[in-house]
Amino acid sequence: MSETRTDNHITTKQFQVLTDINLVWKLMTDVYNHERTNGNAAPFFEYAVTSPWTDWDYLRLNRIWLDGDTPVAFVYYEDSVTGINYVLRPGYEALAGDMIEYARSAFPKFSESQEMLLLSGQKALIEEVLKRGYKPVYEEVTCVFDFSKGKLSFSLPEGYHFVDPVKADPLKVARCLWEGFNSKELGPFVDWEKPTKNGGASPHELYQNVLGATIAPSPHSTYEYNVIIADENEEYVCFSGMWWVPENHLAYMEPLCTVPGHQRKGLAAAALSRHDELLRPLGAQQMTGGGSEFYKRIGYQGIQTLIHYQKDE
Repeated sequence: MSETRTDNHITTKQFQVLTDINLVWKLMTDVYNHERTNGNAAPFFEYAVTSPWTDWDYLRLNRIWLDGDTPVAFVYYEDSVTGINYVLRPGYEALAGDMIEYARSAFPKFSESQEMLLLSGQKALIEEVLKRGYKPVYEEVTCVFDFSKGKLSFSLPEGYHFVDPVKADPLKVARCLWEGFNSKELGPFVDWEKPTKNGGASPHELYQNVLGATIAPSPHSTYEYNVIIADENEEYVCFSGMWWVPENHLAYMEPLCTVPGHQRKGLAAAALSRHDELLRPLGAQQMTGGGSEFYKRIGYQGIQTLIHYQKDE
């Protein structure tokens, strides 16, 4: 293990996906709270690092700080290497400045503006970026559902049914995700081997990713709690992924999509209601959502704010 000593107790190491995925999960689940004062939930990073849209070329730049064998801080990117996220264990706020300085110097900027991405409750880190002349340029709001304040109970519309996620067809899942997210910009789910016109992944690569996740899921995935909805022709038309994190009483929903032609029929609300039905008895206290007004309309009650900080350099 490559380590750099920072003082008598703290060491650092560069992230290695095969050896450190559990170490990062431990840190992020240890320090997580529903107010996100210490950083994002653990699935935020693991979902990204096991997805085809994350640039793996710079994962080695992600850095972990340790106190003995205990992980206490983590600096990382989710998809673009120019957007940097932070996790910091309470009691180690003195590391905040070192974390910011590392991110500034180690991560490439290219032609884009480097962004420090901080949740509104990460006070020690926010103080350090402000000291260095960074300014908030954009706020990204995510809705959350508090199980103690309500219940999602939207029924499945007539003509649709749930599919057992353990027995789901990965090709149909890939088609649903492609059409739900990509079809408007990248075209239909055809020409499997050809990259998209803008250089993105091909439909075949998406299928391989879904198939791989089915056969060898990431270490902490809980695909058995995914919700898949099919129409009368057995085509999958709505997908809602679920990472159940029992140690945090957290239902981390990612991703959610509905195929065009089946939208605005209540399928997404029914899918989230199915998550409520399955996870509430297991002790779920909060479920994540997205930033659209849809979540507020169906009963999500809270918000979390991610602030983008930039500096003219």
